[in-house]
Amino acid sequence: MAEKGASRGPMRRFWSLPRKRRGAPGRPKPDEIMHQDIVPLCAADIQEQLKRRFAYLSGGRGQDGSPVITFPDYPAFSEIPDKEFQSVMTYLTSIPSLQDAGIGFILVIDRRQDKWTSVKASVLRIAASFPANLQLVLVLRPTGFFQRTLSEIAFKFNRDDFKMKVPVIMLSSVPELHGYIDKSQLTEDLGGTLDYCHSRWLCHRTAIESFALMVKQTAQMLQSFGTELAETELPNDVQSTSSVLSTHTEKKDKAKEDLQLAQREGQRLLESLREPLAESSAHSVNQDQLDSQATVQRLLAQLNETEAAFHEFWAKHQQKLEQCLQLRHFEQGFREVKATLDTASQKIATFTDVGNSLAHVEHLLRSLASFEEKSSVAVERARALAQQGQQLIENKHYAVDSIHPKCEELQHLCHQFATEIGRRRGLLSKSQELHRLLETSMKWCDEGIYLLASQPVDKCQSQDGAEAALQEIEKFLETGEENKIQELSKIYKEYETILNPDLLDHVQKVFQKQESMQEMFHRRQASLKKLAAKQTRPVQPVAPRPEALTKSPCPSPGSWRGSENSGPEGSALRRGPYRRAKSEMSENRQGRDSSTGDEEEGLAILRRHVMNELLDTERAYVEELLSVLEGYAAEMENPLMTHLISTGLHNKKDVLFGNMEEIYHFHNRVFLRELERCTDCPELVGRCFLERMEDFQIYEKYCQNKPRSESLWRQCSACPFFQECQKKLDHKLSLDSYLLKPVQRITKYQLLLKEMLKYSRNCEGAEDLQEALSSILGILKAVNDSMHLIAITGYDGNLSDLGKLLMQGSFSVWTDHKKGHTKVKELARFKPMQRHLFLHEKAVLFCKKREENGEGYEKAPSYSYKQSLNMTAVGITENVKGDAKKFEIWYNAREEVYIVQAPTPEIKAAWVNEIRKVLTSQLQACREASQHRTLEQSHSLPLPAPSSTSPSGGNSRHVKKLEERKTDPLSLEGYVSSSLPKPPEKGKGWSKTSHSLEVPEDEGGWSSAEEPINSSDAEEDVGVGPKKLVPGKYTVVLDDEKGGPDTLAMRSGDVVEVVEEGAEGLWYVRDLSSGQEGWVPAGSLSALLGTSGSAQCLSSSESSPGSAVLSNSSSCSEGCPAPFSDLQG
Repeated sequence: MAEKGASRGPMRRFWSLPRKRRGAPGRPKPDEIMHQDIVPLCAADIQEQLKRRFAYLSGGRGQDGSPVITFPDYPAFSEIPDKEFQSVMTYLTSIPSLQDAGIGFILVIDRRQDKWTSVKASVLRIAASFPANLQLVLVLRPTGFFQRTLSEIAFKFNRDDFKMKVPVIMLSSVPELHGYIDKSQLTEDLGGTLDYCHSRWLCHRTAIESFALMVKQTAQMLQSFGTELAETELPNDVQSTSSVLSTHTEKKDKAKEDLQLAQREGQRLLESLREPLAESSAHSVNQDQLDSQATVQRLLAQLNETEAAFHEFWAKHQQKLEQCLQLRHFEQGFREVKATLDTASQKIATFTDVGNSLAHVEHLLRSLASFEEKSSVAVERARALAQQGQQLIENKHYAVDSIHPKCEELQHLCHQFATEIGRRRGLLSKSQELHRLLETSMKWCDEGIYLLASQPVDKCQSQDGAEAALQEIEKFLETGEENKIQELSKIYKEYETILNPDLLDHVQKVFQKQESMQEMFHRRQASLKKLAAKQTRPVQPVAPRPEALTKSPCPSPGSWRGSENSGPEGSALRRGPYRRAKSEMSENRQGRDSSTGDEEEGLAILRRHVMNELLDTERAYVEELLSVLEGYAAEMENPLMTHLISTGLHNKKDVLFGNMEEIYHFHNRVFLRELERCTDCPELVGRCFLERMEDFQIYEKYCQNKPRSESLWRQCSACPFFQECQKKLDHKLSLDSYLLKPVQRITKYQLLLKEMLKYSRNCEGAEDLQEALSSILGILKAVNDSMHLIAITGYDGNLSDLGKLLMQGSFSVWTDHKKGHTKVKELARFKPMQRHLFLHEKAVLFCKKREENGEGYEKAPSYSYKQSLNMTAVGITENVKGDAKKFEIWYNAREEVYIVQAPTPEIKAAWVNEIRKVLTSQLQACREASQHRTLEQSHSLPLPAPSSTSPSGGNSRHVKKLEERKTDPLSLEGYVSSSLPKPPEKGKGWSKTSHSLEVPEDEGGWSSAEEPINSSDAEEDVGVGPKKLVPGKYTVVLDDEKGGPDTLAMRSGDVVEVVEEGAEGLWYVRDLSSGQEGWVPAGSLSALLGTSGSAQCLSSSESSPGSAVLSNSSSCSEGCPAPFSDLQG
C-alpha cells in the first residue's frame, strides 16, 4: 500500500487552538472574531445603520473603566426599526474587551433638544433592548423651561416606570455630566475633549474586521491544504511522483502568496491606526484605538506563527516527496538495469559455440569483447545505481528496507555477469589455444609432406644425397616436439571443458593426419638409410682394349659376349661390376618408388580429408536450409501462427527469405548428389563445380536481396513469431544467423577448392580445380560488384547497357582540363577528389562514396553518380612521375585528364592491365572491321563481323584468326613496357600465352582511338613475332651467379623447369635442385630433348627490344583477384 504524506503535527498550532470563553479572566486577549461559535456581526453588515449615528462607541471610559456608549440627539430615534436598533446595540457592545464589558456600560443619552415624551420612550426602549451589562444611565433632559419642568414632575410621578437594574440619572446640564464622566472621555458635543470621528471609526472597524476575515480564511486554506498533504498517498512511479511534487509545490507557492498578502494587509492597517499619533505626538489615543491596534498586532502574530508552522510542515512533506521521487527513480533504474543484465546473461548462455577453426575462435573472441563493451554501459550503470542506493541509505531515507536488498541484488548481478564473461572468455581462450595447436600441427604436417615431395629423387640415389635428405628429415622431425600433438589423452584431459563432438572429431582427424605423415617419414627414413648405408666395393682397374676406346661407353650385347670368351678372369672381372650396377639400379628404383609412393599416399590422405569436410559441411548446410524453410518460412503460412505475426511481416516472406528455397532445391537435389559421387576421387570434384557454375548465379540474387532482408529483420526481430519458431526448432541462434548461411557458404567453397588444389597439383583434375576456383572467385566478384552497382544513385541510363562490370574501387582523383581556368587547374592539382570508379566494358563511371550508416548489410556504402567516360574515347598513361601508384585516364585526345592514385601499386597495375585489355579489344575489333571491309571490297565475299568487343571474347577470336593466317599480333602504339615482368601466380603453371601482342614504346600513354583503322599501313607494319615457347626442362649453359631482385642466380649445368615466358627475352623458371624461382635470359638455356644430346637455344635477340607482352588469356578473376571484403568477411 502506498505511503501517506507528512503528519499533521506541526500544523495543529494554527488550526486547532482552543476556544476562549467571553470574560475568562487571567488569559491573553484572543481575537474573538475568529473563534465565536455564532457568526458575529460585522460593520460591513450594518454599515448603513451605523452611518445614522443614533448611537456610537466613542472610546471614552468611566472612572472605573466602563465603556461609554453615547446616544446623541436623533429626532427620528423612534422611527428606527427594532431589528436595526438591536443589531447596532449588539455590535457596539461586542467591541470592547471581555474584561471591560464585564464591568458594565455607561449610557449617555443626549435629549436636550427633545420632548419629554420622546425621552421617556427612548430610555424605556434602550433599557428594554440593551444586550449587555449596564452600570449607569445618564440622561440629559430637555433644556426648554416647559419641557424641563415637565420632565421633573413626570419623572417623580413615573419613577416606577424607570426601575432598572442600574440607576437612571436625569441631568439638567453638561457640567453635571462632567461630574460623572471626565471631560477627556467625552466628545466635543458633550463638552469634552475626546477626538472622535465617526466616519474614521467606521472605516477602521471595517478594515480590522476584513483583515480578521482574511486571516481566518488563510488559516482555513492552510488547514485544508495541510490535510490534503497529510492524506496524500505517495505514487508508485516516477511520472506520478514528479507530478504530485510539482502540483503540491505550486499549491504551496500559492498559499505562501496568500499568506504574504495577508501580512502586508495587516501591516498597512496597523500603520493606518498609528497614523494620528505619528502626525502629532500630543495626540491622545483612547482605549478603543489601543484595543484595535492590539487586535491587529495579535492577528499579525498569529499569521507569523502560522507561517512558521506551515514552513516546518512543508519542509518535512517536501523532503518525503523528494525521497519518494529518488526512490521511484532508483526502482525504475533497477528494473531497467536488471532487465538489461538478465537479457545479457541469457544471451551469454546462448554463446556455447567454441569455434571450428582458429579464425572462427578469434572472431568469437572479438564478438565477445564487442558484446562485453556494449554491455559495459549497463554494468557501469548498475554499479552506479548501487552506489546511489548506498548514498540514499546513508542519507537516512525512509525506505531503507526496500533499497538495501536491491543494492545487494545489483552487485550480485554485476558479479555474476563478470564471472560469466570471464568463464566464456576462458573457454574461448582454451579453444583458441587448442585450435592454434591443431593448426600448428596441420601446418607442420603440410610442411613435412611438402618436404617429402620436394626432395629430388635423382639426387637421393647417391650416398651423399641420401645422407643429406636423411639429415633434412631428421632435422624436420626434431621440430615436431614443439609443433605436433604429443599425447592424445593429454589433449583430452587438458581441453575436456571445450571438447564437443565436432571438435573431438577434428582433433582425431588432425592426430590421424599427423600419424600418417610421421609414418610416411619413417618409411622415407628407412629407404634413405638403406641408400646411405651401401658400401662401394673396390673395382680393380682393367686395361681397356684399344678398340673399346672408340666404342660407345655403353657396349652392345655383342661386345659383352666377345669379352666373355676371352677368358675366365676377364669374365669374372666384368661380371662383378655388371651385377653390382644392376643391384644398385634396382635399389635406387625401389627407393625412388618408395619415396614417390609415400608422397602420393600423403597427398591422397589430405585430399580425402578436404573432400570429407566438403561433404560434411554441405550436408549440414542443406539441413540448416531445410530447418529454416520448414520451421520459419512455412510457419508464416500456418493459420495457427497468424496471431503471432506482426503487421510489418504480412506478405513479406519473399523479402525476408529471398530465394532461399531455390538455393535449397539446387543443393539438395543436384549438387550434394554430384559431390557424393566424387567421394572416391576427390581430385575430380572441380568438374562438379564447373558443370554447375551457372546454377551458382542464384546466389547473386540472394545477396542483392540481403539488405532488404536485414532491414525487415531489424524492424520485426522482437516479434513473438520468431521466438516461438526458434523455441520449436530448439535453435540456439536466432533466424538472422541462419539467413547469413548462404552468404557464408558461397565464400566457403573457394577455401575448400584452394585446399583441394594444393594437394592435387599433379593429379588428373588439377586443371578443372584451378578453373573451378577461378570461376567461384569470379562469381564472388560478380556478387560483390552487383552489391556495389545497386548502390549507385543518380545515373539516368541503364547500367546494363555499359557492358560487364570489370572492376570497381576507391581512388584519389585530380582533374586537369585544357580549357579550364588557370586557378581551377592549379587548385585541381593540389586538391584530390575521393571517387569510386566502376570500370565497364563500354564506359568508366566516376561516383562519390557516401557515408556508411546502420549495421550489417545496411552499412554498405552508397554512391552518387558524378560522370562517365566512354571507353571509345579514353586513353591511359601508365606511369606518372613521382608516384608509382598514379596513372592517367585522358579523354578526347587529352582534352580532359584525370590523374588517378590507387591505394597500392598492385591495385594500380591491375587497373592499368584491365583498361589495356578493354582498349586492346576495341582496337582489335576496329582492325577486324577494317579487314572485313577490305576483303568485301576486294573479293566481294561477306565475312562475319565480330559480335562482341569484350576483352576476353575479342582477344580469343582475334588470336585464333591470327593463328589461322599465321600473322603476328597487332602493334599498339604508345605503350611503354616495364623493366621486368611480374612472376606468374603461384600454382597456375603454364598459361596460355603462346601468342602475344607486342607494343612498341611511345610517350607513355596509348589509346585504341589513336590507331588509324582505315590506314593500309597498319597491316604492313606486321612483322615476325617470337617463336612459340615449348614447356619442359632446360639446362643452364651460361653462368649468372649475381642475380637481381627478381632474377635467379644459376650456374652452368643446373637443370631448370620453365614456368612461363615473359617479355624482352626473359623466362620465369624453377630450379629443380633448390626449388627457387626467378627470371632468366632465354639465351642462357638449352632444352633437353630426350637423350639425343641436341639442344634448342633461344636467344634474347629473338624478342625485339622494348617490347611488352599482353596476355590474351588473362581474365578478370586471374589478372585482378579483387578482395571480396563484402562477402568473404
